[in-house]
Amino acid sequence: MSPEDHFTSDEGSCQDDSQEEAEVGRPLVSEAEVSNTQAGEPSVCSALVDAGDPTAELGHSDRQTWSRQMDFIMSCVGFAVGLGNVWRFPYLCYKNGGGVFLIPYILMVFFGGIPVFFLEIALGQFMKKGGVATWNIAPLFKGLGLASMVIVFFCNTYYIMVLVWGLYFLLHSFTSPLPWASCGQEWNTVNCTTNFSRVCVNQSMPLYPLNVSSVNTSANCLEPTGLISSVMEFWERKVLRLSGGLDEVGDISGHMVLCLLVTWVIVYFCIWKGVKSTGKVVYFTALFPYLVLVVLFVHGVSLPGALNGIIYYLKPDWSKLSHPQVWIDAATQIFFSYAIGLGALTALGSYNRFNNNCYQDAFILALINSCTSFFAGFVVFSVLGFMAAEQGVDISNVAESGPGLTFIAYPKAVSLMPLAPFWAVLFFLMLLVLGLDSQFVGVEGFITGIMDMLPPKSFLGSLRREIIVAICCFTCFIIDFSMLTEGGMYVFQLFDYYSASGITLLWQAFWECVVVAWVYGADRFMDDVARMIRYRPLPYMKWCWSYITPAVCIGVFLFHVINYKPLVYNSVYVYPWWGEMLGWFLALSSMLCIPLTVLFKLLHCKGSLMEGDFIIKAERSRPCREQAVLENGWIYFCLSYKFLSLNPCCDK
Repeated sequence: MSPEDHFTSDEGSCQDDSQEEAEVGRPLVSEAEVSNTQAGEPSVCSALVDAGDPTAELGHSDRQTWSRQMDFIMSCVGFAVGLGNVWRFPYLCYKNGGGVFLIPYILMVFFGGIPVFFLEIALGQFMKKGGVATWNIAPLFKGLGLASMVIVFFCNTYYIMVLVWGLYFLLHSFTSPLPWASCGQEWNTVNCTTNFSRVCVNQSMPLYPLNVSSVNTSANCLEPTGLISSVMEFWERKVLRLSGGLDEVGDISGHMVLCLLVTWVIVYFCIWKGVKSTGKVVYFTALFPYLVLVVLFVHGVSLPGALNGIIYYLKPDWSKLSHPQVWIDAATQIFFSYAIGLGALTALGSYNRFNNNCYQDAFILALINSCTSFFAGFVVFSVLGFMAAEQGVDISNVAESGPGLTFIAYPKAVSLMPLAPFWAVLFFLMLLVLGLDSQFVGVEGFITGIMDMLPPKSFLGSLRREIIVAICCFTCFIIDFSMLTEGGMYVFQLFDYYSASGITLLWQAFWECVVVAWVYGADRFMDDVARMIRYRPLPYMKWCWSYITPAVCIGVFLFHVINYKPLVYNSVYVYPWWGEMLGWFLALSSMLCIPLTVLFKLLHCKGSLMEGDFIIKAERSRPCREQAVLENGWIYFCLSYKFLSLNPCCDK
């Protein structure tokens, strides 16, 4: 019996459902509560009966499961460990006090990252549903699932462009010399230069200077006026063919269309058969980047100037701990790198065996994720130290994050190395594989949510999985054409800055904790987890869901809102007002799913607030167990001692 069947059932009682649960050894209602329910009274005791069943053994569902538990671990590693670990964490660590940054980072891991990471995996494993259907535990807040679907759809749409650019660089890395290592190419201008040695009298250089075509007087550095790096020209004039603004669309590059098509075809064939095929692919896509990182690390530390780069990366600055921005950066990085709020972790967990130890898995995966980020810093800054030494500039002048590191700083450093094409191929192959598993696991999470939403007897529900995957991939492929134009980079940055920003992910994580802890019930969810893993998690997990993590989320959320700055590209181009409105539409399209769904469900309840089908009742005899239910068209709200909970087993 599915959760939906319980929400709409007209027959049965708490006792009946409890007996059914007893058969599978997972009682959700105690015998004392059963005895309090009047015989023959229509009631629905649980939104979760049979939903979290070990389905394969009991024959209650034909849902796929991982062939081996290591398939799940590898899939989570592939999804959560992505480009952000390589191109964002090292820069944040260097910017926020070096080794000192690890203090707020580790605190945020234990009080923000792991609790929500574990919550999402455990929900999926218990409910055996994807990111949308799993929120049947609280139907009033089913908008949480819809919001996660919107966010992951946007991520799937724009994130793949990084892979497209990486593939384009990879294909151009098989030439010697590298095309971005020198001037004189068809895309170069008379201002192209390969020599950017500067004489600086201090280290106050801005940390993210992508526009190098003007004199920088604030840092007291001398550089030739109007000259542009050959790497920058390759990036902006060859790869992006960058126009003057969002309103200058331009034409579409045929070469980039082919790269986009190849990338989506690879993604499609990685997931078209479900977790049985995905679980095999991730062994390569998750492990290969680590092999390349080790090779790049060994090579990087052998380069002249590498030690200075590593020292710059780790040098502690204890005064940074008093800066709020350091703590905000730590919290934001955790939610980004742990892939929280996207619904994909819930989908991956739904393919687990019911008794899988997801609690242990959450800590293992968190350790792998954070250690990867830390290790990547050595790889990145050893190379940046070498590049700074070669060019005779301070490391702060070459330190970049995001695409600036991947497509400007690192390619420039590679061009200075012996056997430059080999190291370029290795780096961009790692980049492609590192992003590829994050991409196809994200698409897998979206597909899982879609298929769980489709009515089995409908036309769409009867379609083969391969067709549904093809439709979703093709839809994203068409939308991606907007990012292949000459103004595509401006569209990409809109998606990146708004659709899956810190604001949307923090909003999502906040409501996930609130709904599980205060609507469904933190104690009850701890009981559900104990039924799965055969022991009760540490109490700290319950306190995080109830108080600490929501406080962290709402605090960082408010900080982002108060300190909001309009989007600017390359520190020069200011987006027009309609571009800002488009960005906020992308952000609010997911954030508003939660309150609008609540409002929709309340408005469609028959009767007034105090009579008819919509009944508010105070429970004085005992606290109600926190649970949402829709029974015979009636929504019963039971007031607990301290808060409003939704409970089907309250005395009516």
